[in-house]
Amino acid sequence: MQTLGPVERWMAVLLAALAGYVDSIGFLQLGGLFVSFMSGNTTRMAAGLAQGDWRLAGTAGLILLLFVTGAMAGALIASGAGPRPRARVLAVEAALLLAAALAAGLGRPVVAVACMVLAMGLENAVFIRNGQVGVGLTYMTGALVKIGHTLAAAVRGGALRDVIPPLMLWGGLTSGAILGALAFSFGGLVALYPAAGLAAALAVASGRVRAT
Repeated sequence: MQTLGPVERWMAVLLAALAGYVDSIGFLQLGGLFVSFMSGNTTRMAAGLAQGDWRLAGTAGLILLLFVTGAMAGALIASGAGPRPRARVLAVEAALLLAAALAAGLGRPVVAVACMVLAMGLENAVFIRNGQVGVGLTYMTGALVKIGHTLAAAVRGGALRDVIPPLMLWGGLTSGAILGALAFSFGGLVALYPAAGLAAALAVASGRVRAT
């Protein structure tokens, strides 16, 4: 987050909120599995294997594969020829989330979840730099570690304000997750339409920022 400009930081917070929103919906739909938090899915897969719960292990493993596929696609899109790579990545993410909402409306929850996982893997390529993820948007372990390290540095005389960027990122995901859970309780997977709209709006905004 420290390497991002002010506009980029707010975009990162909104994208973290989007990830929290979608992940919360996916968690409730899947009954304990995630569409963006792959550490949790890895643990669930391992526990399923150890306990002989092949359905759990297989579902978690398939989600992991889809997430990696989405991340790979995002990296390829971001590194492709042409201007405004962030806008391209976000546009594809918006299309995937829209497809998920449409699939849910047609009674195809499996297709909807698959599109959600692909979208979450893809999102992490928005701030890709030199082939590496600049900001993790769909997982907060790194941000929480950064908060802890920054607080330790502040105790030794460092600047406490440096804790604000990772705290904003974590707060964005948390707020989005709360909204996602509330939206799911009213509309189920159809609550993905606002997520698709936000991704599309960020794609347009990112394109305009790059253009200026």
